[in-house]
Amino acid sequence: MGMSVSTGGGVKAEPNVVPMIDVMLVLLIIFMVVTPAIAAGFTAEPPSGINLKAHPEADEDQILGIDKFGNYYLNKQPVKTEDIGPLIKQIYTARTVDQIIYLKAHKELEYGAILEAMDMAAKNGVRVVAAITEQTPGTESTVAGDEIKTTNKTP
Repeated sequence: MGMSVSTGGGVKAEPNVVPMIDVMLVLLIIFMVVTPAIAAGFTAEPPSGINLKAHPEADEDQILGIDKFGNYYLNKQPVKTEDIGPLIKQIYTARTVDQIIYLKAHKELEYGAILEAMDMAAKNGVRVVAAITEQTPGTESTVAGDEIKTTNKTP
């Protein structure tokens, strides 16, 4: 803190920014703590393969996820095991576009758990269960037409 000595009795018009800096530091700390929890959501390492077509996730896609501990997620939101069937039925009875659900399961998960999820989806109105896998790191598809297309935008 600085101190100024003046002979005049005038009023200073300098803003005190110390409280503002304190508030900004508190907000920074809050965002640093909360952001990883928000971004965490559902994490699973799907099986990898070669010659896979890219399928970017669209907003209307329904994704059923199972993490390595067997916890279920519907569209990246945690769901209790007993609530999955009714939620899927609710979504797919009102759905007219398609009856496809994408299954994203951790690669270390037992196959029986994946079959249970597929069976649960089939019993609740899903016609097609599509498994999500990832391209093996360091490999590229050798099938003609599987190149990932990018769009170049010019300003």
